[in-house]
Amino acid sequence: MNILAAILLAALVQEGAKLEKLSSDYKFTEGPAADAAGNVFFTDQPNDRILKWNAADGQITTFKQPCGRSNGLCFDQQGNLWACADEKNELWRIAPDGSVTVVVKDDQGKRLNGPNDLWIRSDGGVYFTDPFYKRPYWNRGPSEQDGQHVYYLAPDHKTLKRVVTDLEQPNGIIGTPDGKTLYVADIRAKKTYAYDIQPDGSLTNKRLFCEQGSDGMTLDDEGNVYLTGKGVLVFDKTGKQIEHIEVPERWTANVCFGGKDRRTLFITASTSVYTLRMRVRGVGSQ
Repeated sequence: MNILAAILLAALVQEGAKLEKLSSDYKFTEGPAADAAGNVFFTDQPNDRILKWNAADGQITTFKQPCGRSNGLCFDQQGNLWACADEKNELWRIAPDGSVTVVVKDDQGKRLNGPNDLWIRSDGGVYFTDPFYKRPYWNRGPSEQDGQHVYYLAPDHKTLKRVVTDLEQPNGIIGTPDGKTLYVADIRAKKTYAYDIQPDGSLTNKRLFCEQGSDGMTLDDEGNVYLTGKGVLVFDKTGKQIEHIEVPERWTANVCFGGKDRRTLFITASTSVYTLRMRVRGVGSQ
C-alpha cells in the first residue's frame, strides 16, 4: 500500500480498527442488510438460511431456514425484510415474525431469471436486478426472459415494469437516501452506472460511474460507493477510486453498514463474514 492509499484508508476507517472475522461457518454468504436497530441479516444461500447478527451482543443466530434460497436482502420502512428468493425466482416480503408474502413471481406470465439484489425507496417502491445464474437446485429450463434486466415495483406492490434493459448482467444495486440517484453494477461488463430516479420510478440520464462491476454495494454518509468482488473497492461520488479494503477470501459478495451507530462495515465474503469499524457511517436502506 502506498502512502496516499494509506491516508485515504485512514480517512474512512476508525483509527486503530482492523478487519475482524466474525465467523466462517458457511458455504457462501450474501445479502447483508441492517434493520432499524442496526442488526444485520445475511444469507448463507447454499444452506438455504437467513442469519442475524445481533448489534447488541455480536451473536449470530438463524432467523429463517429454509428461506427460498434467498440472496439479496433489504429492509423497508415498516421493518419487513425483502428477499430475492432464488429457489423459485421470486421476490419475497418477510414480516418480523418470519411469515412470508410472495410479492413477485413472474413478469407477464414468464418466470424471472432469478432476482439477485434490491433497493427500496422511502415510498416503498422496489428496484431489483434479475440476472441469470443457472443454479444446480433449479428444476427448470433455459431463461424465459429476453435478457437480463432491472425492474421497478411500484409502491402498490402490484405494478411491475422494466426500467433498464441494455445491460449484460446487472447485479449489485443501491440508491441514495434522497431518492434521486440509483447505482447499478453490470458485473459481466465490469462497469457501474448511475441513473436519475424519476417520481414514477423510471430512470433517466444513464451515465458511467466507474469501470468496475460489483456483486453488491452500499453507500456511506459522505456519498462514497462501496463495490465488491476482490475485497471492497470504495469510490467517491465522482467515480474516482479512493480505497481498496483487502479481504482474505476468494470472493467478497456484498457489504452493508450496521451496528447501533451504523459505523460497522459488515462484509459477506465466501465462507465467512467480517466487520470493520469505520469513521463514516452508512445511510438509507441497506
